[in-house]
Amino acid sequence: MSLLTGPMRKHLDGHKELTSHTELVKVEAGSLVYIPLINGNSTAVEVLVKEGDSVKVGTMIAKRNDHFTVPYFSSVSGTVKGIQKLMHAGLRPVDHLVIENDGKNEEEQPFGTLNYQTATQEELVTFMMNAGIVGCGGAGFPSYIKYRGCKGIDLLIINAVECEPYITADYKNTSLNMQDLVTGVAAMLKMSGAKEAAIAIKTTKKDFIPTVVEAFKDYNNINVKEVPDVYPMGWERTLVYEITKKRYEKLPGEVGVIVNNATTAIAFGQALSKGMPITHKYVTVSGDGINTPANVLVPVGVKAADVIAACGGYSAEDVLLIAGGPMMGKTITTDQFVITPYSNALTVLKNKPVNQVACLRCGRCSDHCPAGLQPVRINQAEKSKNVAMLEKLSIMDCIECGMCSFVCPSKIDVTEGVRRAKRYMALRAKK
Repeated sequence: MSLLTGPMRKHLDGHKELTSHTELVKVEAGSLVYIPLINGNSTAVEVLVKEGDSVKVGTMIAKRNDHFTVPYFSSVSGTVKGIQKLMHAGLRPVDHLVIENDGKNEEEQPFGTLNYQTATQEELVTFMMNAGIVGCGGAGFPSYIKYRGCKGIDLLIINAVECEPYITADYKNTSLNMQDLVTGVAAMLKMSGAKEAAIAIKTTKKDFIPTVVEAFKDYNNINVKEVPDVYPMGWERTLVYEITKKRYEKLPGEVGVIVNNATTAIAFGQALSKGMPITHKYVTVSGDGINTPANVLVPVGVKAADVIAACGGYSAEDVLLIAGGPMMGKTITTDQFVITPYSNALTVLKNKPVNQVACLRCGRCSDHCPAGLQPVRINQAEKSKNVAMLEKLSIMDCIECGMCSFVCPSKIDVTEGVRRAKRYMALRAKK
């Protein structure tokens, strides 16, 4: 990273007011739900049920069976109908386990509850693994990996920043499930072996911060840490640096930190106290292309089309549907993909023409890149297929946050150019 970097972040108009204080909309599953058999990029999944089997809400139906362990659970009660390939929010066709919903919502506990106060660190890690707790902020990474064998951790950071525009699902989830947040954070702190935990919240959440402070008043080593309302404050590297003033090469553990999303902590707390996995998800549906923006609570495996319909449908004929937020989410040409345990938003924007002009060489993309990269030079090297230059420019450090495209006065989709460069180098590496 160059010493001559710019601000590396920027305040964005969040449009949070569209959904932050609206009533929660509960979306019921239709006649079928589709559980995607993928975690991260891995489709190494063993299906544990067969066509015709009866399942309940919470039944374990499959398990990732490579170097990570991630169980999958049914979000409805009903009958297994087989496997169908559907488009996934990650923009690739993926096998989905199809379950016919009987509408009864009968539940079963796939595992028992656990008292984190009396459990050992090893028992908590194993419990988290078997409960299928994954990063709920959008990545879906198996959370137990962060704690398995961790050493030298001084600080646990709970990321409640939610820095992308429009998204308020974490805010709504935390507001409605505060006790589960307390349980989850306290258990994660014990697992980490850290001395203290910091719950990172934007300083602009004046109505929310006192509520969280009150919830943790009995925990002297768990405190709220106010952070600036800038993007991408929710990115691990930016958040860790803001709180600790330390930078690291690969993982936060290098500087004695573990980071987890607030919704992940809530899911862990609910698993510990109720013996239930992630079967439903809080999702923000917002943007100028939706009639009634809202936060919804929806079973995993429900199609985006049904969620959109529950929010009044599209407000225009020509819209961009984004799986995620407008900065890091992926625009997808169908609304037939489904909600996953790590979905956090559906952003719907009216498709407006963009007047792109030639690069002005103003350097704003480099100044604001949170990873300290030079996006415009990466774009130029990608166009000329200059492999040596692409390697020198550290393109794989790009997190595709969208900041370079957002600040570009020429309206160039700089981020897409970097994505092309990453794909090009990845294909070269395979040959």
